[in-house]
Amino acid sequence: MSRLSDALLAASAPAVWGSTYIVTSELLPPGYPLTDAALRALPAGLLLMALTRRLPPPRWLGRLAILGALNFAIFWAALFVAAYRLPGGLAATLGAVQPLIVLLLARVVLDSPLTPRGIGAALAGIFGVALLVLGPGAALDTIGVTAAFLGAVSMAAGVVLTRKWRPDVPALTFTAWQLTAGGLLLVPFALALEPPLPAPSGANIAGFLWLGLVGAALSYFFWFRGIDRLGPAAVTGFGFLSPLTAVLLGWAILGEALTPSQLLGAAIVLGCVWIGGRPGRSPCPNPHRIQGTR
Repeated sequence: MSRLSDALLAASAPAVWGSTYIVTSELLPPGYPLTDAALRALPAGLLLMALTRRLPPPRWLGRLAILGALNFAIFWAALFVAAYRLPGGLAATLGAVQPLIVLLLARVVLDSPLTPRGIGAALAGIFGVALLVLGPGAALDTIGVTAAFLGAVSMAAGVVLTRKWRPDVPALTFTAWQLTAGGLLLVPFALALEPPLPAPSGANIAGFLWLGLVGAALSYFFWFRGIDRLGPAAVTGFGFLSPLTAVLLGWAILGEALTPSQLLGAAIVLGCVWIGGRPGRSPCPNPHRIQGTR
């Protein structure tokens, strides 16, 4: 498959993730961030485990616990907390620092080059996201702001370590392992810290199915596949598509107006995604890909 096809599939993941805010606010019962995250991760992980029919080796359990926590348990719990406590624009803008964090972590952990183009695209992308979604009515909530930033840091670290620790298994298998690990980590916290989930309505079930099957199982398969084939620095720039999708869904479904500044922000975001995903640098070698028992 060509680099363009790999990039398009990877970019489809954050585009789908942009639906999280509207699905959470319109379809899910309010006040269950940990339960929402667990129900998004664990069923999707178990489904993929049943499809791949391959269990992780015992030596990988520690790394999978770390990856499951960073990519799913911490990130999704923080995401739902931010979604409940912040305007979507403020949460998305705070999350837009993730590409910068990935660039810095990839430089330290993977020895990836830190280029002016990459830094410039990340900074410009944050500005574009701010134009898209950060309105004058954005409210400041300390817990929500902390959760949004924690989610960005967690996901950035997960992206880099996913590349560093990539095992010699298909991307679908690796996705199944991480989703299951993240879901298992979330379940005890959800049971201990949140009340029982009420009987779900049809809208609740539709929301959980969308977030679990499409927003987790399918999209993260494309995401991890893209990290492996294109490298974390190129793939993480696609994350700017998430707030862009969120704004467009608000316009199309909820009738929210798009201002000239939002249109400018959309153009900047798309330009940054294109710049960040352009060829011209090959993915950095991964000396930690395990073979056999290594």
